[in-house]
Order: sequence, then structure tokens, then C-alpha cells
Amino acid sequence: MPKLSRMSVSWVVRPLVGVLAGVPLGALGLLFAVAVWPALLVPAARAGADRALTRLLALERARLARWMGHTAPGRGGGPGFLAAMGLLAVLGGYLCLNGLLLGGLFLLGGLWELTWGGPEPVHLSWPGVNVVTHSGVLGLLAGAAAVAASAGGALLLGAAQRRLADRMLGPSGEQLMRRRIAQLTATRSGMLQAVDDERRRIERDLHDGVQQRGVALAMLLGRARHAADPSLSGELVAMAYVESRRLLDELRSVAWRIYPVVLDELGLRAALTGIAEQSGTPVTVHYRLERRLPSEAETALYFVAREAVTNAVKHAGAHDILIVVSRDEHTVRIAVSDDGRGGADPAGGGLSGLSRRVLALDGVLTVDSPPGGPTTVAAELPCG
Repeated sequence: MPKLSRMSVSWVVRPLVGVLAGVPLGALGLLFAVAVWPALLVPAARAGADRALTRLLALERARLARWMGHTAPGRGGGPGFLAAMGLLAVLGGYLCLNGLLLGGLFLLGGLWELTWGGPEPVHLSWPGVNVVTHSGVLGLLAGAAAVAASAGGALLLGAAQRRLADRMLGPSGEQLMRRRIAQLTATRSGMLQAVDDERRRIERDLHDGVQQRGVALAMLLGRARHAADPSLSGELVAMAYVESRRLLDELRSVAWRIYPVVLDELGLRAALTGIAEQSGTPVTVHYRLERRLPSEAETALYFVAREAVTNAVKHAGAHDILIVVSRDEHTVRIAVSDDGRGGADPAGGGLSGLSRRVLALDGVLTVDSPPGGPTTVAAELPCG
């Protein structure tokens, strides 16, 4: 049999077998909903009812995965799901099974009459149409129509059962994969945009700060070189020395904003302490982690803290800033709060770039900044 034909047969047969297998399982689900569900309210019988519920849900997930192509995650479901699925499976399966039996009888009867029984002529008349056929042929046609209708009903019923499982058990494995692919595609695009935004910011810092001080230093040295008065020349050299110190400070500041070396050498706690020391506004750091995080997580949390502190100082007029880093079994969280005037825009350049950076690590960035304050910028990252 050609490969395409085998695929077509499997495409029809698998849902049909799944629907028929769902009839007894659906009957058990209905029985559980009617007779065992109340036992969940009785403490003495709750353990046994929970075990029965777990087994029935496992059988239902196995049927959906084996015959319906729906790999539901191992969560969700309950007596309500079993009752709804049982009602759908029993009624739909009953109709499909009766359609198959009826179609089989018509097909066998038609073959019998055509082969051994001597079929009788049948006259079919419609306005403008007069057809003479045999009862055996009509039996074959009726049987084929009944079988086709049953197969189509099985496909529709299988789709309805998958839809019900999506709503009550969670999305299928294929749907989760599609969502993940779409999320990764969007994250990749967002990260590229965030990198471009970061490069533009670095270029502005170099142009507006470092380059201007470099030009000023070169002009002072040029004037000192061509000054005829030694005292003026010495004064210009002293001014150039002060400007060179400012240039070095500006370079250190730009390098720190690009990526602090202390983050790799000493970790996130030291980097956050550096943010607090360099800020012109009092910053309190509560660091509640016992061990270091992966490098990419520390980097994302550092930039969240740095951007939030910068916004609080420059735009919100904050007088006090609090940074809290905490962790539970699966998530690490950083929250930066300030008492400024609020009104931070999550869609702004800095915060939107942070959101893309956090999203790239499957995290979430939230901004709570009502007009008048206070403001809280928080990021959560998965961390097993």
C-alpha cells in the first residue's frame, strides 16, 4: 500500500478507534461522577476516591495521546472533566457504533443478495428521473454511506474531545510547542532590537561624554604646547591633568554601564552594591540568596536594577530606593522600589528593552508606577 494511502487510512481509523475506546472509559467516568464524586466530600473515603480519580485521568490522557494525538500535560482535570468527557464519549460513541453496525449490516446484506440471494429490482422515481436498480446495490450504497457518516462523526467527535481536553486539561503538546516556537521567534527579534538599542546608548555615551572630554583635553594640551608664557603653559597643563582625570572617570562610568567586571568576578551582590555606592540617592540592598545564580540570570537582574535605579534618580525625583533580591524553589525575583513621583512608562525605551531581555530567559518584567508614585519594577526568572 502506498505511503499516502496508509496515512489516509490511519488518519480515519485512529480517531474511530479512539472514539470507540472512549465509550467504556466514558461510562466509567460518568459512574465515578455520579457514585464516587460525593465520596470526595467524606474524609474517610477521600483517599480511595482520589486514587480512582488519578487512575481514570491517567487512562483518559493515555487514550487521548494514543489515538487522538493530544498529549495533555500532567496537570488539571478532575471529576468535572471526567463527567463532561464521559457524557460526550458515551453519546457520540453510541451513535458512531450504531452507524458502523447499521452500515455493516447493509453492506453484508447487499453482498449476500448480489452473490447468492438474487436481488429484486427497485424502481426509483423523482421528477424527471426514473432509475431501476437492485436491492443489493442499494444495500451496498446505504452501508457505505452509513460507514462514511460514522467515520465523519468519529472525526468530529475526536475534535470535540480534543477541544474539551484543551479547555480542562491544558493545551496539547503540539500546541505548547507552537506557542514556544512563536515565543522564541518573538524573543529573538526582541533581543536583536535590545542589542541595537544598547549599542545606540553606548554610542551616545561615548559621543556626549568621553569624546567631548577628549576634545577638551586635546585643546588644552594644544594651547599649552603653543603658549609662550611658561606660567600660562603650566596652568594649562594642570587644567589638562584635571580634564584627563575626568576623562578616566567618564570611561570607567561608561564601562560600568556597558558591563561591570565585578559582576563576573564577585557576583550580583557586589554589582548591586556598586550601583548603590554610585547612586546620588540612598539605595538599600536586601540580598537574600545563599549562592550565586547562572551568569545570564545575574546579568539580566543587574540590568533591571541599574535601569530602575537610573530612572528613579533621573526622572522620578526619588529620595529613597530599595532593592530586594529573593528566591523560592523555582523562581528568582528582584524588585526595585522608589518613593518618586511615579508615572513610569513600561513601553519606554529602557524598560521595554529590559522586558525583552527578561523575556529571552522565560522571565516576566512588571512595572507598577501609578502617577504620584511609588514605583516598583520587578523581574522574575525561572531558576531550577
